[in-house]
Amino acid sequence: MARATRRSKKRRKVLKRKLNNKESEGVISPKVNKYWLQRYSLFSRYDQGIKLDEEGWFSVTPEEIAVRHAQRSVAGGVVVDCFAGMGGNSIQFAALGYHVVAIDIDPKKVEMASNNTKIYGVDSYIDFIVGDFLQLAPSLKGNVAFLSPPWGGPSYKMAENFTLDLLKPVDGHTLFQVAQAITPNIIMFLPRNVDVCQVEELSWLSSPPLNVEIEENYVRGFLKGVTAYFGKTAYWGVAQETSSAHIREV
Repeated sequence: MARATRRSKKRRKVLKRKLNNKESEGVISPKVNKYWLQRYSLFSRYDQGIKLDEEGWFSVTPEEIAVRHAQRSVAGGVVVDCFAGMGGNSIQFAALGYHVVAIDIDPKKVEMASNNTKIYGVDSYIDFIVGDFLQLAPSLKGNVAFLSPPWGGPSYKMAENFTLDLLKPVDGHTLFQVAQAITPNIIMFLPRNVDVCQVEELSWLSSPPLNVEIEENYVRGFLKGVTAYFGKTAYWGVAQETSSAHIREV
């Protein structure tokens, strides 16, 4: 028992030393130590030169979930990533051959995301735009709009029931309506404690109402978020799209 305790203490010391080394290199801060430990679930190619800022560590979509989002973009052709951040989702959309319009208001984030897309070899499929999505949306067209707006940082977990008005830079209802100007095929990645009833009600902002599907997203058994699929990205729409594609092939 005493040996096991000593080994456990030794492992903690080694881990602490590694984290301190990373901090001294300017790669991470104490605020994101926990996310650094999950770095390979965020980007499997992290060691090849992936770049993230502090906000990026806790806001990027885990790679496994980003892959799932891309697989559901059956209406794709052009995917508009409305809050691209570190490029995690844009990379996976592009990996399936979709053309991606990736938007972020922060030029430094766009620079990092551009670097990350090159590491995955998909940069030729992505056009980055530095700008405000809310202002750009009326001039954009695409087959799918992907919304993963800021959740307000790690403090989102403190809310027992995360309502759509807590999203940034504006409330979720407004974001959804703006995205509808681009396409009715919308994917929203939201906090795990989001008010699901409010999310489902977004489908009624269209006439007729959009198909909607809510999916819980897990990584290694831990709930990481909730994805809402609207229009053709919902399972009903996926089935219809698949059926139509089959008919065209025949």
